Amino acid sequence: MPAKTLTEKILSAHLVEGELKPGSEIKIRIDQTLCQDATGTMAFLELEAMGVERVKTELSVQYIDHNTLQIGPENPNDHIYLQSVCAAKGVYFSRPGNGICHQVHLERFGVPGKTLLGSDSHTPTGGGIGMVAMGAGGLDVAMAMAGVPFKLTCPRVVGIRLTGSLNEWVSAKDVILTVLSILGSQGNVGTSVEYFGPGVESLSVPERATITNMGAELGVTTSLFPSDNATKAFLEAEGRGSAWQPLAADEGAEYFRVIELDLGKLVPMAACPSNPGNVKPVSEIAGMAVSQVLIGSCTNSSLKDMRLVAKVLDGRHVSEKLSLGIAPGSRQVLKMLSQDGSLASMVGAGCRILESACGPCIGQGFSPASGTVSVRTFNRNFLNRTGTKNDQCYLVSPETAVATALMGVLTDPRTLGIPCPKWEMPSEFAVDDGMIIPPPETSGEIIRLETIGAPPECTPLPEHLEAEVLLKVGDKITTDHIMPAGAYLKYRSNIPRYSRFVFECFNKDGEPTFAERAEALKAKGITGAVVGGLSFGQGSSREHAAICPMYLGVRLIIARSIERIISANLVNFGILPLLFKDEADLEAIVPGTRILIERVSKQLKEGAEVAASFFLPDGSIRKVSLKHSLSAEDCALILKGGRLRLD
Repeated sequence: MPAKTLTEKILSAHLVEGELKPGSEIKIRIDQTLCQDATGTMAFLELEAMGVERVKTELSVQYIDHNTLQIGPENPNDHIYLQSVCAAKGVYFSRPGNGICHQVHLERFGVPGKTLLGSDSHTPTGGGIGMVAMGAGGLDVAMAMAGVPFKLTCPRVVGIRLTGSLNEWVSAKDVILTVLSILGSQGNVGTSVEYFGPGVESLSVPERATITNMGAELGVTTSLFPSDNATKAFLEAEGRGSAWQPLAADEGAEYFRVIELDLGKLVPMAACPSNPGNVKPVSEIAGMAVSQVLIGSCTNSSLKDMRLVAKVLDGRHVSEKLSLGIAPGSRQVLKMLSQDGSLASMVGAGCRILESACGPCIGQGFSPASGTVSVRTFNRNFLNRTGTKNDQCYLVSPETAVATALMGVLTDPRTLGIPCPKWEMPSEFAVDDGMIIPPPETSGEIIRLETIGAPPECTPLPEHLEAEVLLKVGDKITTDHIMPAGAYLKYRSNIPRYSRFVFECFNKDGEPTFAERAEALKAKGITGAVVGGLSFGQGSSREHAAICPMYLGVRLIIARSIERIISANLVNFGILPLLFKDEADLEAIVPGTRILIERVSKQLKEGAEVAASFFLPDGSIRKVSLKHSLSAEDCALILKGGRLRLD
């Protein structure tokens, strides 16, 4: 048999349908799922709509970690619903305060060699222990919980061969930021990233998880490390040694591309505003004034990260020029910090201790002051994501963050002039699952309070699709551009309310909003369309970036390229995603252009090209050829009006 990559091995063991040929459509069995509260409510409403009595997976977990800021009843209403529906459907429930889903899942549930599908784009964190872990929209996760195989494009595998070991003050965050500087944040759809080589053994599981977590920013399907002795030690320390198995690529496995990375040559890096792919060495931009520093998120909130920060802060004090917030990733981490004196060191240094939750990473509190710089150990710095308009957010390692907090300006940690603290993983973590509620044997009552809505239904796509361009946007439009997070997240269970904020960042004072213009078209029986450039839909897995536009009557997206998760979400909710063949057609089209696609079903079934007519506002008509990569199943879903309408 030919030598296989680790990605190929795990996918092969879970293959249900199709051939493991890069670019082809396959379906795989999903072992585990996770949801968080910003996506879970809709996922479980969809599961209920399917009539599923109990989940069919080996393990499914619902976490409360996103919407823990309880201003008004909406978020706690969601939490009550989620706890009750988990009990009814056979799902574990991680209570508010137990920690961030990816950190807790790595600690308590992840298993090497298993498949994990999560309704959060950073689910690939599980690749740090050798899982094929992927983010997806809530409806796809609901389908997986119902036992339906997950459909995806078989990825090509890019290998990153690691050699050497990291120098002092250089960390795993600098590894993934370096990879981002090489591969970029677009153009990697249909790719898996696999780390191998002698340098792997120098990285602990928390470091590996940081690297695979931010694989989401590359736009790849998944990222993973082998499962080795470091993985075994981590699982044994979590009291789960029996879950371990050795896993690695075969000797001689062939990769689509191999990138050589000498860990010993890396330096502290920073992702500059306002995209994780905008990477520069910290030394090039050091010295700028900073108003706040935040350490945490699912990327950098492990015990390793937190203990390093505490040791650097011990006996020192945060600069009076800024505020330092710290959010441990899990209750387990917080408990151990309180036991070993680390928490006291942080508090004594003037830190603000935040909840073990996502919080500021999604704009839920701790927004920076206007016109100031925020330095964060998070994974995304999309414009306005902090909750402050026109923000200036830099993403860095915990080492760079704590150095900056001490000095009051962006600082290369190598210039601090003090020894870098060493990390030794404990032989035993402070395991306490008291905040995880296992499902009971029998189903109970599902509690649905007044702010909980229902998934909206979509009508079948018309045979002759007539649409008007409501908005034309540029490259790298993120799901944050489409559906803002932050304070708006509490409306996620109320689609009519949340839809008011679709593309809000493009609204202009004194003019009708996107939502108002879309509804006006819908009232006239005209479909809305949105036009974009490269890498449309970067970022979060939030399916609301498809549901809410669909609710407003948008049924057509045309862009130069569309990211994997949002493309699947568009299909699931009956929106037709098409691609420009000719860049000149993108340049010619403007808001107000009417688009006519005749015989839609016939054209979709006959091939990968779709003929359309653009009726431009100046009275001219442009005949264009668009393209797609939709499967027959995708086409059927769109034509029927989405997955929930398909018999």
